[in-house]
Amino acid sequence: MFFRLFVLTLLTVFHLLVTTVSAGEVRVAVAANFQSPLKELARHFEQTTGHTILMSSGSSGKFYAQITHGAPFDLFFSADATRPKLLEQEALAVVGSRFTYAIGTLSLWSSDPAMFNNNGPIVLSEGHFDHLAIANPKTAPYGTAAQQVLVALGLWDRLKDRIVQGENIGQTFHFVYSKTAQLGFVATAQTLDPVLNGTGSRWDVPQHLYDPLLQQAVLLMYGRQNEAAKAFLDYVKGPEARTIIEGFGYRLE
Repeated sequence: MFFRLFVLTLLTVFHLLVTTVSAGEVRVAVAANFQSPLKELARHFEQTTGHTILMSSGSSGKFYAQITHGAPFDLFFSADATRPKLLEQEALAVVGSRFTYAIGTLSLWSSDPAMFNNNGPIVLSEGHFDHLAIANPKTAPYGTAAQQVLVALGLWDRLKDRIVQGENIGQTFHFVYSKTAQLGFVATAQTLDPVLNGTGSRWDVPQHLYDPLLQQAVLLMYGRQNEAAKAFLDYVKGPEARTIIEGFGYRLE
């Protein structure tokens, strides 16, 4: 009896050691608009693999700058395709690992449920608001898209003095949610977050008014030997992950 218990104990310890050795950590830099979906993807991935996802969210432009200066990230989930491609060209990302994980869409959103009735251009043109929030066009792709929309509508010069800029799309959304700004251009996915429970109102911007928001991920050179990072990229390409991503309002290629 003692021998059986001893053997079972050894087997348990061995299993724990193997699990500990095989489990890995993945450091992910993710664009702020994709923070909530990535949390959900990470939760499912961690449950089935034992790996751990360590996530940092912010603007794609700032992450690009940090990575070029040696920031120790394994993966980069950008809000555009430009910066992952540049990292490939600069030998800071693994060639062939880059892919489009989501296609973002832009919405003009307000926490006021009566603000919009599919009449975004009219609301913007009439200008019955003090502040309009957008992400910084220099560092955040969704901010670039917002600027393109205002230029296309002929409203950029008229409204630029009322614009408050978020460092990233997450901060931009917070400006509107907290009513610091009466309305703002945000990722459609943010307005579909279950936490909001359908509050507020929005105008989904026609996609001909801004460049496609192809969001790409890439394996960085820092993580090229990290098998857990490679496994997570493979998971994101799979059917379960794609269903989760679509559930947050993103389109897929």
